[in-house]
Amino acid sequence: MNKLIGLTRNFSSSSSLNGIKTVTVVGGGLMGSGIAQVAAQAGQNVTIIDVQPELLEKAQKSIQANLTRVGKKIYKTEADKIESFVKESFDRIKVSTKLEDGADVDLVVEAIVEKLDVKQELFNKLDQICPAHTILASNTSSISINEIGAGIKRKDRFGGLHFFNPVPVMRLLEVVKGDHISEETYQAMMEWGKSVGKTCITCKDTPGFVVNRLLGPYSAEAIRMFERGDASAVDIDIAMKLGAGYPMGPLELSDLTGLDNKKFILNIMLEKTGNPVFKPITLLDKMVGEGKLGRKTGEGFYKYEKK
Repeated sequence: MNKLIGLTRNFSSSSSLNGIKTVTVVGGGLMGSGIAQVAAQAGQNVTIIDVQPELLEKAQKSIQANLTRVGKKIYKTEADKIESFVKESFDRIKVSTKLEDGADVDLVVEAIVEKLDVKQELFNKLDQICPAHTILASNTSSISINEIGAGIKRKDRFGGLHFFNPVPVMRLLEVVKGDHISEETYQAMMEWGKSVGKTCITCKDTPGFVVNRLLGPYSAEAIRMFERGDASAVDIDIAMKLGAGYPMGPLELSDLTGLDNKKFILNIMLEKTGNPVFKPITLLDKMVGEGKLGRKTGEGFYKYEKK
């Protein structure tokens, strides 16, 4: 199998793993690769699983370039240390297109498409092929943890680990407690999150968890303000950065996370809460329909130079 190198802000190879020493990440996209990177940098052996070999290949190239740049930033001109930094991460991560290759581990984190039936199918299979001790976790940003794990037997060893994009940079991890999670599993998830350099918060299985429950109305109102022509995208973003101290404005952030993801989350939140602030936004629907999804397509509320 090919190997994938990683990048994170936590460069220490030693940590308290609370028993979690091997990790599988299902999903080789931006989120999945980021999760694998922070685990590998914490000294854990990681396997990334994705059915698309080309996605794994793309991730390898991108992460290697990023890791090399970070190594140069840390170690300046110390070539030996840069090379060692890259090699250690490279050696800790494997990739595969076969789910079975990542079954025998301490923790499996799912980071695939935000569709309930697809996630349920994956976890039902993982429940069958993983050893009894394996903890299963979803990186979902909006779907109910209880619903995702409805069909598995190890409900006591299942919960949510919601990372934020980009994973190596963002310091927060939401640890989501389903109705049946054991205290042992919860504590293991919290300790693992800390071991990969994250600040962990806890919430129950409530729609949107903490961040998206609060961020959804904020970003939705920003989009509606722009749609009405109340202010330009630039001025809306500057207002929140300089007036409220946010590192990014709401429209910049929407472009970063993806307008298709924004639309999906708003739909889920409306269904689960009934709060009219989550109602569909005509402009957002139009942009998604035109394929203007933000940074990943080169255009959203702003235009971006394609790399």
